[in-house]
Amino acid sequence: MKNIYENKKIQENAILIVVCSKKSDNKERKIDEIARLSTTAGLNVVESFYQNIKDFNRSTVIGKGKVEEIKNYIENSQEKINVAVVDYPLTGSQVKNLENEFGVKVIDRVGIIIDIFAQGAQSKEAKLQVKLAQNLYILPRLSQMQGSSGRFGGVGVGMRGPGESKLELNRRIIEKEIDSLKKQIEKIKTQRQVSRKERLNSSLAKIALVGYTNSGKSSLLNLLTKENIYADDKYFATLDTTSRKLYLGEGNYAFLTDTVGFISDLPHQLVDAFSSTLEESVDADLLLHVVDVSLQKKDGDKKEYQVNIDVTNKLLDEIGATKNRIVVLNKCDKLETPIEIHDNEILISTKNGKGIERLISIIKEKI
Repeated sequence: MKNIYENKKIQENAILIVVCSKKSDNKERKIDEIARLSTTAGLNVVESFYQNIKDFNRSTVIGKGKVEEIKNYIENSQEKINVAVVDYPLTGSQVKNLENEFGVKVIDRVGIIIDIFAQGAQSKEAKLQVKLAQNLYILPRLSQMQGSSGRFGGVGVGMRGPGESKLELNRRIIEKEIDSLKKQIEKIKTQRQVSRKERLNSSLAKIALVGYTNSGKSSLLNLLTKENIYADDKYFATLDTTSRKLYLGEGNYAFLTDTVGFISDLPHQLVDAFSSTLEESVDADLLLHVVDVSLQKKDGDKKEYQVNIDVTNKLLDEIGATKNRIVVLNKCDKLETPIEIHDNEILISTKNGKGIERLISIIKEKI
């Protein structure tokens, strides 16, 4: 029997459950990030809960006492709670157990990120890639999702397909669709590789914009190339790889490519599905590592923007991206006090244009 759920634009009230399982986990950073992700997904965040896990509970992740605390809050809340967002990867049985306890829909960190991607996919390739990631996520959780989705309405966050498509919850259809999606993506990938090969064979240098999500990469591409690519102040505002020619003066040009933003603990389903955007980083002659320098909150012995730099660098190193990088500290117009600038870093503002001419000069030196 088919279970098909239509996309619907509804506002759901959500509580957040932040789980810290490592000594390096920063409570405030994790709460801020999952709250931003939830808001981007269209949720209205009502309250947040936190637990530092020492003794891992296999059935619910969080302890019995915390489960009871959250359950009591949901039952007595003046606002109806529709969703519990858990900032931790959950198994299907853990989702089902928490839903039975709370009486509301439960979605984990992986699910919320995939839902954001599903809403934001615009091009054919992005929609195919998101649909593949979504199906790979759904398949091992299918029996639990079939039960809970009907119970909690089958709409809203976690139930949406890319664009305006339907989310299918049928094992045989999903397995068949996964094979079809992989073939379609491979075909597009082959076509794109022909285009990339033409760029690689070109005498023009290849520059890739990389960085944590919402750092201002698309805004910088627009400013440098005088384009009007979609950009917004939210997580994963753009999902498609975009390439434009960058004029460097005196008749010289380079290819400038924007890539999807990084985030800590990016779901492996999306790393695989969006490997095409990461290829641009590997092939680039120069990387512009864009950073939101206005994130000045302390995170351990570092500031938040510095932690974001580390997260991005780790992933870039893992995929073998070039070490020829410029760290572009964006949003300096929001800084209240001066900061120390290290070698290979430059302060800019895509909002007021500060540092852009200097950036272009450094780019010319690097390539």
